[in-house]
Amino acid sequence: MTTRLAPAPPVAIRILRLFSRLNIGGPSIHVILLTSGLRDRGYETRLVVGREAPHEGNLLDLAAAKGVTCVSLPALGREIRPLSDVRALFALYRMIREFRPDIIHTHTAKAGVLGRVAGWLAGVSVIVHTYHGHVLRGYFGPLRTAFFRGVERALGLLSHALVAVSESVREDLVSLGVATSSRIRVIPLGLELSPLAGDLPRGDLRRAAGVLDTVPLIGIVGRLVPIKDIPTFLASAILVRQALPEARFAVIGDGQERSLLEGECGRLGLSEIVHFHGWRRDMRGVYGDLDVVVNCSLNEGTPVALIEALAARRPVVATRVGGTPDLLAEGRFGHLVPPGDPESLAGAILETLRSPDEAGRRAREGQAHVLSHHSAERLLADLDTLYQELLRARSRAA
Repeated sequence: MTTRLAPAPPVAIRILRLFSRLNIGGPSIHVILLTSGLRDRGYETRLVVGREAPHEGNLLDLAAAKGVTCVSLPALGREIRPLSDVRALFALYRMIREFRPDIIHTHTAKAGVLGRVAGWLAGVSVIVHTYHGHVLRGYFGPLRTAFFRGVERALGLLSHALVAVSESVREDLVSLGVATSSRIRVIPLGLELSPLAGDLPRGDLRRAAGVLDTVPLIGIVGRLVPIKDIPTFLASAILVRQALPEARFAVIGDGQERSLLEGECGRLGLSEIVHFHGWRRDMRGVYGDLDVVVNCSLNEGTPVALIEALAARRPVVATRVGGTPDLLAEGRFGHLVPPGDPESLAGAILETLRSPDEAGRRAREGQAHVLSHHSAERLLADLDTLYQELLRARSRAA
């Protein structure tokens, strides 16, 4: 009698995913969801991360809840230290030779540099890099910026695919000469948004700052770093208060500029109406208490705080930078204003508060859009499709 052998189990596709640090923010959520979610699609991922600064907070608890184990390589953090970076490059090379990944996928600038070079040296079949934004405009002086642009152009030649989180980010990269449009795939962010889409609790954030339920509360959510331009938010608060004295303001987040910003609030006479809440874990409670969510960044990829706010059906006001106009459909889902313009920002906030029916309509349409276009399920399907395409192409080439 012939004995039939059981079919061999499918071999998992191995991914080495490199990320600068799991600080609180959208890119960290992105890589955790990818690492966790792709397991069920036949991928084995090793997530290597650098070390975040103490004031940045981290999402290690979210990684643990999703069953994601992180391999620490502190030198992947954002600071450039030549000797340490060379050591990290060789550490990554050794890691690649040991793990033998089918794909290296890097996220953020420094991890993208070291990971792509190490992958090229080790002969990895597929190298992918995601631009969640970029540091090629608005972050550094002219000489340093020109150097980084040249590095990114060279690294683009080592990459089998480049991914941008929005069409605007792709157009910006093309205009900077990083790569041609055909070489950059747009894959929007995907998040777990359903918890924000239902009825939200109200009161916790307001009680922490002594703000009555009937008082308009305008908030900004994110890292307190220069590119987020919190001073423009504070300057707009002065103008909003002049027109609407009962208005109050909330800053949810932390970062290197917090002490400077708190001092600026005191200097401007805003300490009584602007409250700094630090990092908050219960984002349902945060968005449930905010009447308007503001993003006034000088540059953005796709701002996660705005995706979350729209999922929570909150009216939003944001600067016309990076991927934000794409997210807000050129103003259909929220007001867009020029960056660095407190008068325009204050005007949009006041218009939003004074036109609740129109603001509600925009928020409802925005919620429907982000729930269908920015889900975690859609993100996983898009990346799975990209990986399979790249692996087939490399197999044919081999």
